[in-house]
Amino acid sequence: MTTPSNEYDRLPIEAVKKVAPSVVSIVISKFLPKIKGVCGLPGQGMPSTPFSNPFLFGEVDPSADGGQKEKISIGGGSGFIVHPDGLILTNKHVVFDQDADYTIITTDLQEYPAKVLSRDPINDIAVLKINANGLPTVRLGNSSKLELGQTVLAIGNALGMFSNTVSRGIISGLSRSISAALGTEGEMEHLRGVLQTDVAINQGNSGGPLINVDGEVVAINTAIIFGAQNIGFSIPINWAKQDLEDIIKYGRIVKPYLGLQYVKLDKKLQKQYSLPVDYGALVVRDHRPDSVAIVPNSPAARAGIKENDIILELDGEKISDELQDMLQKFSAQSEVELTVLRKDQQMKMKVKLEERK
Repeated sequence: MTTPSNEYDRLPIEAVKKVAPSVVSIVISKFLPKIKGVCGLPGQGMPSTPFSNPFLFGEVDPSADGGQKEKISIGGGSGFIVHPDGLILTNKHVVFDQDADYTIITTDLQEYPAKVLSRDPINDIAVLKINANGLPTVRLGNSSKLELGQTVLAIGNALGMFSNTVSRGIISGLSRSISAALGTEGEMEHLRGVLQTDVAINQGNSGGPLINVDGEVVAINTAIIFGAQNIGFSIPINWAKQDLEDIIKYGRIVKPYLGLQYVKLDKKLQKQYSLPVDYGALVVRDHRPDSVAIVPNSPAARAGIKENDIILELDGEKISDELQDMLQKFSAQSEVELTVLRKDQQMKMKVKLEERK
């Protein structure tokens, strides 16, 4: 039996040993009408995913008395333990169905019913709780220090069948923007600032940790692009740190809410649309037919912000980053001052933020 002879091989192996005991599988179940002629179900020889409906082949059993139902496993995902008393981080889209039941399976094959403590209203993050203590936990790293080309590893429940599957690759891109499906009803979430990686992220890996060679979790694996090879996306772990602080302090995830749509300006957009500035947030609706630039009765609406305004500063700080990310520095009840450019007039506006529901 050979052993790795160089640091390039040894470091990832040691990193996986540190993290793997804290990685869990998440089983998604629902009560569904009894069927007959079932050819395959997730968990019974067929892969399950958090993105699909049950693989049911058959017909409703007419002999089932009064529409009798049975509990069926309809999907799977991954998560990781961040507190010895049973706090678990995962993706929001893994536990998006509020009518489903969620079961945690640890690496020693113990099963625990899980409660969804909170779903992040902005990011693809959720926090679960199981009744257990003394659990092995991960160490959270600093995602702001990640660099292009850095080696990373993904650990998760691949295809809902193969727990603690390990994939290895590099950070391929920083601060990407994507749109991803939350559930099966066509609901979409727009994610900004996510990490791109060439690590193999399979369905069922969602919610699992992306780690560095020191065994620190630097991101949460969240999305893949179907039809592409070696293009996956992960949520920076620094976003989740604030969520965990909120859970401990408030019992839920708290995010400040402004209530507007915008496009971050740069030199290219300035030139393309003949705008007076090359920075800031241009208040404008997106491509969806029912989209609005200003949400009615929102803090932005009450402050008098209008479509086509350009927000230049937030509490005296130039909008050189994503406005939504800059807002996260404030509490949900903060009053902030916006510097706004409307046509050729610059003005100051006071806005009282709210908690995002």
